[in-house]
Amino acid sequence: MGANNTRIIAVANEKGGVGKTVMVINLGAALSLEGKKVLIVDMDPQFNATKGLGVDVNEETLTTYDLIKERSDNAADAILKTKWKGLDLIPSHVDLAGAEVELVDVVGRENRLKEALEGIAGEYDFILIDTPPSLSLLTVNVLTFANEVLVPCQTQPYSYSALDELFDTIFAIKEEINPDLKITGVVPTFFDRRTRISQSIMDRLKNDDRCSSLLFDTVIRINTTIADSADVGKPVVFYRKSSYGSSDHIELAKELLARN
Repeated sequence: MGANNTRIIAVANEKGGVGKTVMVINLGAALSLEGKKVLIVDMDPQFNATKGLGVDVNEETLTTYDLIKERSDNAADAILKTKWKGLDLIPSHVDLAGAEVELVDVVGRENRLKEALEGIAGEYDFILIDTPPSLSLLTVNVLTFANEVLVPCQTQPYSYSALDELFDTIFAIKEEINPDLKITGVVPTFFDRRTRISQSIMDRLKNDDRCSSLLFDTVIRINTTIADSADVGKPVVFYRKSSYGSSDHIELAKELLARN
């Protein structure tokens, strides 16, 4: 496949609760249904993507923390197969929260993830990376390794106003560290057509110079089945095929494939 054909996508937004983890898990699952080989990398210390794929981490499990902290070249050993064909995971661990402090004096600390994973990248069509909800060293590591950013934007005012900061961060990393980084798109999430505010934020996104050209046609609607599926550790496309949550993520996967 070759690493240069692998699409390495950071799903990022510095605001929490916008549907990042949900998008990573369910987009990854939907891409695997399209016959793609997908690796999900959980870089959030809250490890929700790990839990959402039904994986339990114990003391022996290698995680993204080990890859970043130990500079280990055994990334392949950290890859876990999920229950679903074509969908693999490198899990996270709560210790990842301390990596920031532990690496504060280390030269080249923003390259740790890239150095750990570039050797295995070529084995996948897609690497989807879940990021923490803050601009931290972990997020910088992800954006240094990725070549694309997908931005979930909750159709709420706070989430919309946080886009400025995120775009500034991405631009700074592109300028200083990773010239190949680009924003592939902004995806509206938690959309509820019954509420005036959801409609209003959608209109703003469509008329916003920064993101109108980046806006995906696919919208992730508010859907309780998504939370139910996360609770039982199953992507929604495998949990309830007929739900909005499932059809929206399948649409998103198709649109992402078309935006190559």
